Amino acid sequence: MDKYNLETENDPVVIVISTTGTGDPPDTARKFVKRIQDTTLPPDHFAHLQYGLLADWMRICIYEGLGDSEYTFFCNGGKTVDRRLQELGAQHFYDTGLADDCVGLELVVDPWIDGLWLALREAFLLQKEKEGMSSNDDTVSSSLSAAPPDMDELNLSTEVRNLKLEDEGVRSSDVLSQKLVDIHLASSTGDTEPSLVHSVPPISQSALNIPALPPDYIEVEFQDTHGENPHPSSLISEGTAFEVSVTRAVRLTREDAIKTALLLELDIADTMFDYQPGDAFCVICPNNVSEVEELLQILGLSEKGDYFVCVKVKQGAKKKGAAIPQHIPARSTVKFILTWCLEIRAIPKKAFLRALVECTSDVGEKRRLQELCSRQGASDYTRFIRESDVCLLDLLHAFPSCKPSLNLLIEHLPKLQARSYSVSSSNLYQPGRLCFLFNIVEFPTCPARPVSRKGVCTGWLAELVAPLLHPNKNTSDAKGESPSTEKISIFVRPNNTFHLPADPSVPFMMVGPGTGISPFIGFLQHRQKLREEHTDWEFGETWLFFGCRHQDRDYLFKDELRCFLENGTLTHLKVCFSRDSSTAEVASPKYVQEVVRLYAKEVARVLLQERGYFYVCGDKKHMADGVSDAVVDILSMEMKVDKLEAMKTLAMLRETKQYLQDVWS
Repeated sequence: MDKYNLETENDPVVIVISTTGTGDPPDTARKFVKRIQDTTLPPDHFAHLQYGLLADWMRICIYEGLGDSEYTFFCNGGKTVDRRLQELGAQHFYDTGLADDCVGLELVVDPWIDGLWLALREAFLLQKEKEGMSSNDDTVSSSLSAAPPDMDELNLSTEVRNLKLEDEGVRSSDVLSQKLVDIHLASSTGDTEPSLVHSVPPISQSALNIPALPPDYIEVEFQDTHGENPHPSSLISEGTAFEVSVTRAVRLTREDAIKTALLLELDIADTMFDYQPGDAFCVICPNNVSEVEELLQILGLSEKGDYFVCVKVKQGAKKKGAAIPQHIPARSTVKFILTWCLEIRAIPKKAFLRALVECTSDVGEKRRLQELCSRQGASDYTRFIRESDVCLLDLLHAFPSCKPSLNLLIEHLPKLQARSYSVSSSNLYQPGRLCFLFNIVEFPTCPARPVSRKGVCTGWLAELVAPLLHPNKNTSDAKGESPSTEKISIFVRPNNTFHLPADPSVPFMMVGPGTGISPFIGFLQHRQKLREEHTDWEFGETWLFFGCRHQDRDYLFKDELRCFLENGTLTHLKVCFSRDSSTAEVASPKYVQEVVRLYAKEVARVLLQERGYFYVCGDKKHMADGVSDAVVDILSMEMKVDKLEAMKTLAMLRETKQYLQDVWS
């Protein structure tokens, strides 16, 4: 909005836009979106404009995991802009691309970029013809025509106004044919199957198209060991952080349960932290201490971990708009940067792999890294890096001759994100307290990852609260007082829609298997307190569909749910157990989506006749999609309409915020 005036822009415009939250455009695009959504704009407002749009959809929320093409709001930020520009008369010069982080952005992005150069060329030449300048614009035409057939190498003339491409493309030196390296690989291993470190024909014998080497732009100056690191909460830009005590920790699952679920209670009494049931909040967490130490050792920085470094932009840096990442302090220790600032567990992007090639001395390892970041190695990258959740440490173990510098890590590793969790309590029911529930995430060993790991945040929290879970004489003083409380930093992440109905007389249904029950405990606590304080109010019926593996191992909040039933806060509780064997002649349903189908008439009544609410929380792929399918079938059957019409009805219920999801991948 500040740099370009689209109202007068005649050159082709390329828009790249992501989607955040529940289908919203990113913060940086909101001003623009608000401007084009002005209802007073005439339908030919952008009739002069020709554009191409690439929309991507990335999993930016660690807990809620928003991101795949089946999700309701897939690429909605881009679709919103695309649809509105079309309504205002703008024309595509190139088809819209919709990229999906769940299957790999590069599967859509790379071909889209390939086609972009040809589409731009045609758009510019057509533009010049319309202006009657085709005969005397030899410079543009010859510049475009002289480019090699590979569109990656196409350089558009700098005479073309408002378009400056700094991507150097794929140089001829990057098209590699290294038969000697293939012989080296073949002699070093007898494997016939590809792996992270080993390739097989045809890729092992192919010439490779690899990305251009990203220009380095960060400079790290080692100083002394004197000074203080900033507080980790100072790195947060999303809101005010509060340091709070963990006052209670309870294991809700038995020792022999497949997953370990912990409930933590935080003391927020002396803070301004406020929340509603259904909200989420974020925990500021560090990387694993042993992983940081291991990384320091591999980088040759073990002796310098406590040294302060000054991070600057390299003088004469070629990267356009080069700047120190906002999450990197101007001055802090090496260990602080690796512990609190960088997501060392991030899946390396191809640009990072390309940069690591230059830090690798072994010729065979260098070739394999080139393959993994090449166009020809796209399937290997997906299989051995993306799908295997490989991180930097895994790569450095797999390719021991790779020795990257600290500045390279700062340039390529993303910000260590705070982890988001649903609130599992009510401030009305438990004033000054906030509870949340989580499973300790486990990453088992695999060929690309020789050691098992726990989730960054859940593993850290479990270790932090271990004294509360297993108090003993070493953690209590002589007076028998409770062990000293640990503190964590949190900040609120309000959910504008996943809340109780404003009208308490409206009925609602909740579907939350496993830890998906978390927000609904807050709902029920809140409802119970309202019932106690307002005996003259009318309250609608409440349903909860809960499921777990074993009734005696991981039935979360079993006693609390029974109490809610007995005091009338919860009207209906429907539970299923997926791994318990049944001796009944008719097998019991194993999953919540199957149980929901058993109450088709009640679901239809609550949603359609009583205009109630339907909440779903938990795993998207294996549960929420199944529940959504079940509701569609119920609507189709009860309304006596076809499936397409039922899907439209469900879409309308989503639009009116009657069907609400808080799901993660």
